[in-house]
Amino acid sequence: MRRTDPEGHGPVRYGPPLPDQGLPVLPELRDVLAAAADRSDADPPGGGPALLDAACAYWSRRGLAAAHDRVAAAPGAPALLLALTGALGGDVFVPRPCAAWWAPQVRLLGRSVFHVATPAECGGVPDPYALLETVRRVRAEGGDPRLLVLSVADDPTATVAPPEVVHETVEAAAGEGLHIVSDETWRDTVHRPHDTVLLSPAEMLPGEVTVLTDLAGPFLPQGWPAAVARFPDNAAGVALRAQVLDVLTVLDAQVARPVAAAAAYALGEPAGITERLTTAVRLHARVAAAVHRAVIGAGAVARPPQAGRHLYVDLGPLRSPLDAHGVGDAQDLEDFLTARLGMPAPGGHRFGDDLEAFRVRLGTGPLLGATDEERAECLASPAPLELPHVQRALTLLGSVFDDLRDDAQRWEPPR
Repeated sequence: MRRTDPEGHGPVRYGPPLPDQGLPVLPELRDVLAAAADRSDADPPGGGPALLDAACAYWSRRGLAAAHDRVAAAPGAPALLLALTGALGGDVFVPRPCAAWWAPQVRLLGRSVFHVATPAECGGVPDPYALLETVRRVRAEGGDPRLLVLSVADDPTATVAPPEVVHETVEAAAGEGLHIVSDETWRDTVHRPHDTVLLSPAEMLPGEVTVLTDLAGPFLPQGWPAAVARFPDNAAGVALRAQVLDVLTVLDAQVARPVAAAAAYALGEPAGITERLTTAVRLHARVAAAVHRAVIGAGAVARPPQAGRHLYVDLGPLRSPLDAHGVGDAQDLEDFLTARLGMPAPGGHRFGDDLEAFRVRLGTGPLLGATDEERAECLASPAPLELPHVQRALTLLGSVFDDLRDDAQRWEPPR
């Protein structure tokens, strides 16, 4: 992960990748990839028939009807968002904070990105009133609002937006004529799926929403890039898909055949895939809950993680001891925690948050072990938090935050 401009902590140029699974590759998925390894070519831009069939079936099982002329694939969600932004044009609105890769894709095309505050109860979805105010201000200043990107199961905050918030925000966006891109990479990693209601904006307004899913979220290793998009279920969606395919063709953004075979297999959700996903989600949920307890106990602030393999922590209450360590902004905080934790701790500025805010995203993958054997042991264990290597990792993390809490208490003025 590249840092910001070394002189003056200038604009972030490179964001961190998606939180890693930290787990061995599923053997049957590896076998599918190996069986297609003699295919040296790639799927056509937008995906081949087998991958598109699998994507259509995947969304149909989630209540979103899909057909080949309204589905596309690419080597990763960034390529799809870049193509969508190029096809739709205009200014783009995103929540603050948001996934690290969203804004760079837009800026690469010379478009303006406007960050909008999120409601108190969740991240990933802009506050509807703040969105209306921002859109109208941009339009009054001569801007061209066209696109809203949001995420109901969010990176970096690991929250799931309540359906009522999604309703209000989507209605506000549609009322202002914005096309909505819903990044649903993490929808299949909800920690308590029976207790958490996840509403896709495409269920509300099927004619106004494009859905993206990067398969590195639920199914594939990060090194096997593949993502799929579902376009609006109407003639406009067919036309938008055609424009996106034009851009993907220019970019030569094609999914390699072996990866496409693995992606199609995973999207088919056979028993082995769903069992691994269920087990992995349960494991990461347990570790995320333990990390949440540690950071809250030390006096930091974090919403309880509800999805994904990460959580978002605000260390503002620990500013005084961090100042004593020379931490003056989010980049300093990233460097400080990365060194002490021995794992990536990207600062909130990489997700569009203020550089001055003391916020970081912490992933759970690095806490599962240093070898495939240790990580596999986590998957198989009924009590993974009691494994020695997980205990050591959590103890180290807890001690770093406890030391900051103790320093803060020592420096509190007497009452």
